[in-house]
Amino acid sequence: MSQAGYPSELMARFVAIVGVANAVTETSGIAAYLTENRGLYHGASPLVLKPASTAEVSAILALASETGTPIVPAGGRTGLVGGQVPRDGGQDIVLSLERMNRIREVDAVANVIVADGGCILADIQKAAEEIDRLFPLSLGSEGSCRIGGNLSTNAGGTAVLAYGNVRQLCLGLEVVLPTGEIWDGLRRLKKDNSGYDLRDLFIGAEGTLGVITGAVLRLHPRPLGHQVAFAGLKSPEDALALFERAANLCGTALTGFELMPRIGVDFTTRHIPGVRDPLENPHAWYALIDISTSDSADTASVMVQALLEQGFEDGLIEDAVIAASQAQAAALWHMRESMSDAQKPEGGSIKHDVSVPVSAVPAFMREAEIAVMAAVPGARICGFGHLGDGNIHYNISQPVGADKAEFIGRWREVNAIVHAIVHRYNGSISAEHGVGQLKRDELIGSRPAIETELMNRIKRAFDPAGIMNPGKVTGQMTGTPVGQL
Repeated sequence: MSQAGYPSELMARFVAIVGVANAVTETSGIAAYLTENRGLYHGASPLVLKPASTAEVSAILALASETGTPIVPAGGRTGLVGGQVPRDGGQDIVLSLERMNRIREVDAVANVIVADGGCILADIQKAAEEIDRLFPLSLGSEGSCRIGGNLSTNAGGTAVLAYGNVRQLCLGLEVVLPTGEIWDGLRRLKKDNSGYDLRDLFIGAEGTLGVITGAVLRLHPRPLGHQVAFAGLKSPEDALALFERAANLCGTALTGFELMPRIGVDFTTRHIPGVRDPLENPHAWYALIDISTSDSADTASVMVQALLEQGFEDGLIEDAVIAASQAQAAALWHMRESMSDAQKPEGGSIKHDVSVPVSAVPAFMREAEIAVMAAVPGARICGFGHLGDGNIHYNISQPVGADKAEFIGRWREVNAIVHAIVHRYNGSISAEHGVGQLKRDELIGSRPAIETELMNRIKRAFDPAGIMNPGKVTGQMTGTPVGQL
């Protein structure tokens, strides 16, 4: 017998599919695939497979289905909910798409890119830029995350306000089913009402229904005008009022509207090299406003000037600055995108990725602060995010001098406090990071029984052997690994 109680012959059959050079069997090499960035989840696996083609993925899953061997798909492994981490028992084989990183086709006329599921997001953005197009999905991890993982979690990013989640940026998929069958849905149609939309079942399924090996991605014209402004405000209420004016004035040119607290600016200027406070004096809250126009730079400039003037006149803005160059615009966005990482040197951080109706964001922030501070006196709340679509990253840093492990040990307790408020506003406890292991049990417990039952029925229909990313999202697993027979 080999590792995890699997027969050596079975492990050899898996390795033969990808070749010895593309299979990781040593403990030291496997280790990189067993944790997630925040260190909340640590798993075990006897083997990592790195297929180079859809055909190899198909062969792996066919063998896994035949033998009841659990498979955990992995992309860039940047997820924050443990969806890419194998379970503790050491039975799960990791299937990494890192070698499937080819851009198959770029079509400037149809405004599409066809890419392997393992393509790094930044490489797709660059390929679009080379034909003077824009792939607008933008994330802090875009230099390492992979499009298959982005699709599997229905990633959002900083441009959802104008372009939508990645679901809205995908026209078609190629997916290997748990049985090894290949569904070629790489269609480029903007209109297709022929039956059930299978594509949407796989987007957001977190690898529990199959492995996304290819995608047709929608491109957009590159903006000719781009302006970014940074404004100091008194409150989230004023930020919401300013957002309403921005939406009315700018329409679809309003690409991003981010809300940040003063403590977030303090953390980034303290811990992120090169970041400085853009305004002369501190303010309680800030808005980062991004405007992109399709006609000219002058239009973007006129829009941002008009918006700021209106904000000053209405008493919503205390101070503001407009980026004088694209480098300055990038620096402002860097501050926002670094806010989560800037919390790490401050000790433990309990994080939430939630969404509420846009109009309810200020009330949610106020209620959550009262409830959290009552439970954890001295907690430092750094709630920031996409005000324009209601998605707030409600992160809570430990009190100064507190014991990190003790604070992190209260993760579920604090989650329950924040999520209860989210539910009262008919919001979501998973806005763009997915469910994975972190929110699985709460999802099952908080949704209507028929909803979770429908998800389980879909899971059983696509994955009768229960091999695909078991223990994630619904938590259902119907198969029995060979090693446990």
